[in-house]
Amino acid sequence: MLLKFHASWIGFAFVLAGMHVAVAIAETPARDPQASHQWRGFQNVGHPAVAADELPTVWTPTSGIAWRASIEGYGQSTPISGHEQIVVTSTSGPEKDSYHLTSVAIHTGEKEWQLDFDNPSPFANTPMVSRAAPTAVATAFGFIASFEGGLVVAVDAKGNEVWRKNLVDQYGKIEARHGLAGSLEQDDENVFVWVERTDDPYLLAIDKQTGEVAWKAPGIGVTSWASPRLITVGDDHHLVCSGSGKIIGYDPKTGDRLWEFDKIANNSSCTPMPVGDGTFLIGASDGRGESASGDAAASNGLMQIKRSEDGRFSLEYVWQAEKATCTFGSPVVAGDRALFVNRTGVLYQLDLKTGQQLSALRTNAGGIWATPIVAGEVAYLFGHQGDTSVVSPRNDQELAVNRAWAAATDSTPQDNTSTAQVLYAAAAIGDYLVIRSGSHLYAIARPSKSPQ
Repeated sequence: MLLKFHASWIGFAFVLAGMHVAVAIAETPARDPQASHQWRGFQNVGHPAVAADELPTVWTPTSGIAWRASIEGYGQSTPISGHEQIVVTSTSGPEKDSYHLTSVAIHTGEKEWQLDFDNPSPFANTPMVSRAAPTAVATAFGFIASFEGGLVVAVDAKGNEVWRKNLVDQYGKIEARHGLAGSLEQDDENVFVWVERTDDPYLLAIDKQTGEVAWKAPGIGVTSWASPRLITVGDDHHLVCSGSGKIIGYDPKTGDRLWEFDKIANNSSCTPMPVGDGTFLIGASDGRGESASGDAAASNGLMQIKRSEDGRFSLEYVWQAEKATCTFGSPVVAGDRALFVNRTGVLYQLDLKTGQQLSALRTNAGGIWATPIVAGEVAYLFGHQGDTSVVSPRNDQELAVNRAWAAATDSTPQDNTSTAQVLYAAAAIGDYLVIRSGSHLYAIARPSKSPQ
């Protein structure tokens, strides 16, 4: 039975024939024993699948919502968790004058602390530019947040500032088409900040404890709203950055370029999604608004980092899609399948090892700007207009379509952003599925925790 609750950013949102390879599926990383409710960063630092966990499948604006929390200003980043709290970023003011880093209690949504910062790069606060789009990361000592105006801050778990870096003071003005949206990535020592600006783009590794720059490397020089992503390669990692027409792998210890790939197009928004040793899924759009090159689906697929006998690395496709494309939400792994969602909400399921298309299901989510989440045998597609489709990939069936807030009508009051009801992000945190709109968080309880 399909359970549906009807819905109503304009602007930017954000196979090689005959080849057979073994694909080892990456496991969900172990969680920090000191933080039982942990979603450490953007796309859960590359692992949006919640292994064997149960999430809610049905909710409405009046049932299943454990709590709602108002966030000062407006933001597009994903809520993260650590140290028994949820942290999110936002911005406010007509010129995005202020940035905010806010913590709320996991079980109640009550504000625990908030820090406010001046924006070093004021810019008109409109739906056409990023608004606190980069997602923060949770660290062993607290949290680190990055803002598109050129500010990076580290705080402890109680909200006390540890260090702050003004990248505009150090490296000059930041200008980028529609603003920056690249979220933070981290390893044990450093946090990685990608500033893919119009002129002189760069990538930084910053020591998480001290705030000192470990290295600075040139960016890739193309349009991108994707995020840097660490991919395991043998006993090491490569820091992979994807932008329109290019994918580049960096050594996360030194910033040296290890390889470069340019046989791709329209890959400006999706972040590489780890699959196994040296392999990742890549998503690309059908080219609307960009200069398309070749068949759009062929830029979507499974990629593998290879090392030759002389020690050099290269990147190549394991397989390429025949029809599947993405927009802003990255492709994800669901068991032995790869899931791609196109701009109209069609869910393509492909065999993870071969790329063979298994099905194409038109869902009621519509276009998605958030990356799907997989929980056990169920996938969640978060439509940007507020509808969340709950899908069974194995049965190729839409189980329910839910909303956390009422659908907009012609008489619905709008704030000055005109996009107040956009669904930007979601995270599986503790006993809740947490959904983020521009100005609110909604915690949807697991079935055993649902409010009476």
